[in-house]
Amino acid sequence: MKTSLRLLLCLIFSIIIPFSVSAQRDPAPYDSLLQSVFPKDGPGGAVMISKAGQVLYQKAFGMANLELNVPMTTDKVFRLGSVTKQFTAVCILKLAEEGKLSLEDELTRFIPDYPVMGKNITIAQLLSHTSGVKNYTGLPVFNENLKRQDLSPQELIKLFKDQPLDFDPGSNNRYSNSGYILLGYIIEKLSGKSYGEYVQENIFKPLGMNSSYYDQRTEVIPGRISGYRKGSDRYENSEFLSMTLPYAAGSLLSTTGDLLKWYDGLAAGRVISRASLEKAQTSHKLPNGKETGYGFGWAVGNIQGSKSVMHNGLVNGFFADVIYLPEQQILVTVLSNYENVGDLDIPAAKLAAIAAGKPYTFSPVAVTSENLQQYQAVYDNPYDGQRYISNQDGVLMYYFRGGGKTRLIPYGKDLFLLENSLNSLSFQRDDHGSITGYQYTGTGIASGWTKVMVLPKTKKLKLPAKILQSYTGKYLFEPNMVFEVVLEGGQLFGKVGRDQKELIAFEKHKFYAYDLDATLIFNLDQSGNVTSVTKIQNSEMTAKKIPDQ
Repeated sequence: MKTSLRLLLCLIFSIIIPFSVSAQRDPAPYDSLLQSVFPKDGPGGAVMISKAGQVLYQKAFGMANLELNVPMTTDKVFRLGSVTKQFTAVCILKLAEEGKLSLEDELTRFIPDYPVMGKNITIAQLLSHTSGVKNYTGLPVFNENLKRQDLSPQELIKLFKDQPLDFDPGSNNRYSNSGYILLGYIIEKLSGKSYGEYVQENIFKPLGMNSSYYDQRTEVIPGRISGYRKGSDRYENSEFLSMTLPYAAGSLLSTTGDLLKWYDGLAAGRVISRASLEKAQTSHKLPNGKETGYGFGWAVGNIQGSKSVMHNGLVNGFFADVIYLPEQQILVTVLSNYENVGDLDIPAAKLAAIAAGKPYTFSPVAVTSENLQQYQAVYDNPYDGQRYISNQDGVLMYYFRGGGKTRLIPYGKDLFLLENSLNSLSFQRDDHGSITGYQYTGTGIASGWTKVMVLPKTKKLKLPAKILQSYTGKYLFEPNMVFEVVLEGGQLFGKVGRDQKELIAFEKHKFYAYDLDATLIFNLDQSGNVTSVTKIQNSEMTAKKIPDQ
């Protein structure tokens, strides 16, 4: 199942020697990239890359079972997590083609007692995450105790149906597993079969996907492997999760080979019509004109200018990532039995680009701090608000107000790469050479940003060690958050638990966090002793200094 907070396990950027189209079958570039993704002696993964149904690359990495010392093979069966959603979406489109529902039908046609709170929620809105139905996996009730319980679809729906809508249906978009729970239940009501039975009979069996299943813990499933997570200093078995809970939002199992059959079947029109598939794989547009970057069961973006559809899935013990380029018929499938493998979106996108003969190449260039200063400003987008770019002692940082900062790495004139990503900024200038805005591009929907305000120049201030030492100590933000300031190697840091942020002085008693949009002001009494610290990050909070024991 998808998670909004994901760890990135990739190099900051890759300098890749260009490959010709004829070199797509060469395993060397794929091997080089993937060896940095999967630990050799830990949990691993299976990878398949194909073009027009022909396999270009297929390989297994790491271990399928650590306890039995079983190596990974390419035919192992993995949990798919939210990759399940594309199957659910296609089932709904199939029922629509059969005249059993319309995408504009209201939810209450199928679940009459569902409390829509005076609003109209349609099937299309559930598919595109624009219904406003609250995501049940983010609710307090979705706790460790609940995760061990087997629930029916009706019981799952009871978890969230009385929650207020996040927004008026159709007016915005927010990822919600709950929408796909409702869709699964609708499939059952219309077909008279369980969700798993319907998928088996209408997709898996016709396409010969003989190693694909609806996950059930009591079933003996050939090839199904163990899932793992990262412990404090070792690998651990993943936490238990009843697979009745992800249901139609994330409970399917498959292999890299079966997923190739799935995409071949879709391309050939063997499951739904090409017209329905095109609708599912087209970004939804909100009434205000914003492209959401999501269709029906697929996220929509691009790989080096070529249209891509993709989905990832994170579920206890497993991470899956599947990317397809419809024009080139290139499919990249990366499945892992290690939930902490990191965000596979970046390596999967890089694999797709290599297969397409257009590998990502980012070669950093040197730019002086003086030249970087011209980019420091506030930029606005009509749909996504404002972003800030600041020059921090010769390093450009990109962030939204109060959020984390990401380093911008220059790789050409007016071109910058966001660290740990494939997203880049291309700055635009007017006839006088002044910067007017930038274009944000990456593997998603591109967006334009306009420069609206210049930020004042800030300069790093070097303070004597004696003054820095006076700021150290523990501070209490009421009611019970302890913030500690420490001095290490002549540099000041702020700590909350294990999280530590570097603090940069720009005035006496005033600091900004290096990688977070937050300002700290140390407050002194009449005798010059530090008594408290004020943190400014969206709001203002003051913590009193705790006296030394």
